[in-house]
Amino acid sequence: MVDTRPILFFDSGVGGLSVLAPTRALLRQAPFVYVADSAGFPYGTKTEAEIAARVPALLGRLAERYRPRLIVIACNTASTIALGAVRSALDLPVVGTVPAIKPAAQASVTRAIGVLGTDATVRQPYVDDLAARFAGDCLVLRHGSAELVTLAEDALRGTVAPPERYRAILAGLLDQPGGDRIDTIVNACTHFPLVADQLAAAAPRPLTFVDGSAGIARRIAYLTRDHEWPERAGPGRAVFTGAGAADDTLRPALARFGLAETESL
Repeated sequence: MVDTRPILFFDSGVGGLSVLAPTRALLRQAPFVYVADSAGFPYGTKTEAEIAARVPALLGRLAERYRPRLIVIACNTASTIALGAVRSALDLPVVGTVPAIKPAAQASVTRAIGVLGTDATVRQPYVDDLAARFAGDCLVLRHGSAELVTLAEDALRGTVAPPERYRAILAGLLDQPGGDRIDTIVNACTHFPLVADQLAAAAPRPLTFVDGSAGIARRIAYLTRDHEWPERAGPGRAVFTGAGAADDTLRPALARFGLAETESL
């Protein structure tokens, strides 16, 4: 029997595509289902209680429906709040995404890094712990931006925002006391790598932007190293929890990420 179980990626929107892309490059025969919780979007402005209640319950239903071999919570906000609860509830491997503070600290020359995420992510004790463990000798500044999530969603649909909007978001980090020392910024939301080029172009000076997508892809490949795959993966599927989310402006971008089929729940 050929094992056709997919790897299931989960995010509030399209941000998790930044993690899907390097995973597809490593696992070319793997079938993928990408789920965007468009009915619950955005997560970054929700309370911890709302996310902690919604994500494990929804992933439980998705696991029953799609029978994945592994789930990737391709969302920093959901991972920093609900990863433990999801792992406890499901009898299958679950990979989370957390802010790439360790590689940022390793890359920083000035010993000052910025963490750019959603409001919900940057205030999490999980981020405090990462900073203490891996960037204890660094100044770590944080800024939450719901607008940047929207800009990334719009960019994937072909809408070009003026550089001033990206510049203003970066100012939330760089204008803080000590922000003039920052040389490395963590894109601590999976949406943000989708607009990393726009952020770099709008920055007032050269900055290094890092995220954990490549490392997450390697982790997924390691966990599935002994798995059997179909000879051909077939088209990937994009699933949206809200009706009308996969409109005609988004389908070309989904196809570029190998998601040729779409459905709404």
